[in-house]
Amino acid sequence: MKKLLIILSVIALSISCADNTKKENKTEVNNIEVTEKVTEKPVLALADFDDVAAKWINKEVQINGIVDHVCKHGGKKLLLVNDKGDVHVESETRFDDALIGDEITLTGVVKEFKVDEAYCLQKEEDHLQNHKEGTDSDEVYAQKMKQIKVYRDSMKVAGVDHLSFYSLDYISHQIIE
Repeated sequence: MKKLLIILSVIALSISCADNTKKENKTEVNNIEVTEKVTEKPVLALADFDDVAAKWINKEVQINGIVDHVCKHGGKKLLLVNDKGDVHVESETRFDDALIGDEITLTGVVKEFKVDEAYCLQKEEDHLQNHKEGTDSDEVYAQKMKQIKVYRDSMKVAGVDHLSFYSLDYISHQIIE
């Protein structure tokens, strides 16, 4: 009886160890697959960004361009340009002003901002409130209201219920030498 218990214990131990090994290998295989997937980022042409961005919403992409501007108010936005287009990039951390003028390959996640009738109504309400409180002058108020009209006219002409504006959430960059 004791021999039977010892044999069963050894078999159970062998099976449990063998099962763990398979799980670890499976995890390693998955890690390798994930690593391979991460390195296969599409490179989008800056000139085509606005036309193809809808296909890449919430996905990582790479894009090449020249840093034209780093926001002075917080340094967390930059404008990437070339002769054929531009894209706005936002980051949670501050960009170094020394990047201005550098050609870079930037990795980021494509984000979409939608302007629809609900957005226009909310902005009208906000602008009216700011104007009543004296935060916005008559001129600023008129300019903001004109922009809302441009949004509405653009939706009407295009026959759509919203306008999409695309940008990138920054992940990393490399300077092109």
